[in-house]
Amino acid sequence: MVHIGLIREEKTPPDTRVALTPQQCKEAQRLFGIKIWVEPSPNRCFPDSDYIDAGIEMKTDLSGCDILIGIKEVPIDKLIEGKTYLFFSHTKKKQPYNQKLMQALIKKRIRLIDYECLTHTDGQRILGFGFFAGVIGAHNGLLTYGKKFAKFHLTPAHHSQGLEDMTEQYKDVYLPPIKIAVTGSGKVASGIVDIMDRFDIEFVEPEDYLEKQFSYPVYTHLKGNSLYVRKDNGTYHREDFHHFPQDYQCSFKRFLPVTDILMNGIYWDKNVPRLFEKEAIQQPSYKMNVIADITCDMDGSVPINLGASTIADPVYGVDKKTFQKVAPFQNRTDVVDIMAVDNLPNELPQDASRHFGQHIIKYILAELLSANKSNIIDRATICSNGQLTEHYEYLSDYAY
Repeated sequence: MVHIGLIREEKTPPDTRVALTPQQCKEAQRLFGIKIWVEPSPNRCFPDSDYIDAGIEMKTDLSGCDILIGIKEVPIDKLIEGKTYLFFSHTKKKQPYNQKLMQALIKKRIRLIDYECLTHTDGQRILGFGFFAGVIGAHNGLLTYGKKFAKFHLTPAHHSQGLEDMTEQYKDVYLPPIKIAVTGSGKVASGIVDIMDRFDIEFVEPEDYLEKQFSYPVYTHLKGNSLYVRKDNGTYHREDFHHFPQDYQCSFKRFLPVTDILMNGIYWDKNVPRLFEKEAIQQPSYKMNVIADITCDMDGSVPINLGASTIADPVYGVDKKTFQKVAPFQNRTDVVDIMAVDNLPNELPQDASRHFGQHIIKYILAELLSANKSNIIDRATICSNGQLTEHYEYLSDYAY
């Protein structure tokens, strides 16, 4: 019988999410004929007692497990040699802060299956917390606008009992006729759009958004050819953009004079053009005074992202003249308020964990436990047996 261990999150600050809920552990044992042991944790969003009540055994020593699953990076001194691990390693882009972790995984002959690399055949990611990042980021963006201009009040997500409790308050909140720009085409953007719909914020096409005035709140969704065009001929082709993003320019500057709130959910790297340059906020026509930078890249697609904020203190202001960080919620148009929390799903950890675990059971466990080779698992295996796998040999100067 295969034994799977649910490890305690030990990265600082501690993460409260979990890969499988108590009921999902029970279901997985029944469906796949496996045994799951859970390492006790004082921080997990589901207390140890919930696992015990579900009939799941608690174990302080998981060395008898074949597979160990967590969420965030495992501290080097906690890694058990020769085991199979599943977690977000944040190594595939050669992140400098995790190079020692990558080297330890090789040295300890660990088989690492990275959640971020688990994909369907079309490249679509299977696992992630992006949807809930979008949901909570959108909520926080609206909360920020209401508080900044004293227009309405929303209770923070982490003060709610869950998603339904958080959104229940929307029925009593009336938004002014603001315009909201949503960017992105992935799971983060789908979470943002979910909140737009729950708040009864009307969708309008980009051109109507630019040209018309509305007596009610609206949003437009910008992605693909509504956001990027080639520099040489003004066209957009998805595959071409993904291979040669440096040949494109961003057309978001058209939206700066009419947008009240930006909900940013785009994927960004250094070759992708920014949504705007920071000097744009000094232009008289610039209007956007609240930005929920949900994908949260410092000095990235939103160049006035000055670094990640926290769940406890999620918003900071940026002075338009000096580009310096200042106090938020000042009801001033010469300060842009930035919401830039980089662990948003931790505000609704139980809902986010349920969503994540459902996908593990539906798409991953059968592949992981199969006696036959799984292309899904193969594509996501960064290293095994002291070596990088074929897909990740580009990490050799980073891993050895």
